[in-house]
Formats: sequence, structure tokens, C-alpha cells
Amino acid sequence: MNISVKGEYALQAMFDLAERAGGEPVKIGAIARRWKIPQKFLELILAGLKQGGFVESRRGAEGGYLLARAPESITVGEVLRYVEGPKLQRAAPGKADDPLSVMWGEVDRAISSVIDHTSFSDLTRSWRERQSRFVPNFDI
Repeated sequence: MNISVKGEYALQAMFDLAERAGGEPVKIGAIARRWKIPQKFLELILAGLKQGGFVESRRGAEGGYLLARAPESITVGEVLRYVEGPKLQRAAPGKADDPLSVMWGEVDRAISSVIDHTSFSDLTRSWRERQSRFVPNFDI
């Protein structure tokens, strides 16, 4: 599976919004700075995600982007398939008579299983748990 830079940035933006779910709208510039994504490119990505029903935008000084649905109802797989399109489906090139084609099909199914069962809520929860393990302790 090859994921484009656009796909990676879309996942990063969705993760950022999932981390702040239920709060105030998040400005594009803030997401771009946190993830080091070119802001103009991020604007295009978020506009596409809005068309896909993943995010919504609010106008005005207090505006920005929010998830359109709860983070537990959005999977990594559905976002990737929306952004990447049909090219996401093949892990490696091959023909039907290729001796490795069965194995590559299993790889595709395994990857799909993981991304289709991983929500953005799962990602944020896992990230917070890993981060809490590495809290510096300055006791002497």
C-alpha cells in the first residue's frame, strides 16, 4: 500500500481534529504549524475532507475546522480510501498468474482489516496512553 503525502497529511489533520473533538474550531494555521504541513496544501485537503463529510468549517474570527462526526465513528480506512481513491487497494503489482498474487491479496486484506477497524478515537486514546508513560520525573 502506497500512501501519498496528501493521504498522510489528511490523516494528520484528522488526528489533530480528533484530539480536540468537542472543543472550539481549530484554525488551519494551527494544524499546519503543529504538523509542519504547507498551509495552502492543507487548505485543499481540508476542503476535500469537507466535501467527503469528514469535517465541517465555521467562518469568522472564532472559526476553523471541526470533525463532522464523532472520532469513534470515523476510521482511518474510510479517510484513506476517500483521499487516495482506488490506487490504495493494491499492495504490490502483480498478475493473476503471478505466484505471489495470493500472498499480496492477503497483505491487502490484513492492511484493510487494521485501517478499517482503527478509528480516530482509538488513535488519540493510544497516543495519550503512550505519552503518559514518558512523563519526565525530576524527583531527586
